[in-house]
Amino acid sequence: MTSSHTLTLPLHRKRLLHERTQLLQRIAEQRGGLISRADMAADHDVRSLDDRAQAISERDDEFAMNEHETAELGDIEAALERMDAGTYGQCTDCGVTIAPARLQAYPTAKRCIGCQTVAEQHR
Repeated sequence: MTSSHTLTLPLHRKRLLHERTQLLQRIAEQRGGLISRADMAADHDVRSLDDRAQAISERDDEFAMNEHETAELGDIEAALERMDAGTYGQCTDCGVTIAPARLQAYPTAKRCIGCQTVAEQHR
């Protein structure tokens, strides 16, 4: 890892920890406490609403939001683990140093631009 990465590592860690805290608070607020989004979605009784399509859409939105938040939280945790392992800022596919501007814009980045492009093409 280059010295510029070493110098910015504490800033990236602080930012990731802050983002994790905000995400967890947002999840708790939107869920109304301890109930999960999946439980909220399951609570949509499509028979009791006048508009069945709307109820299904609301339920699907709950599942999608839960999936997105879970993935976002996983990305943050993985980045923090790479920091602890001393591999943060290195591409997990090819090992090159990820551009500082990329990490600034996307602190959970695990791949360099080239490898990320290839990964997205294969999805």
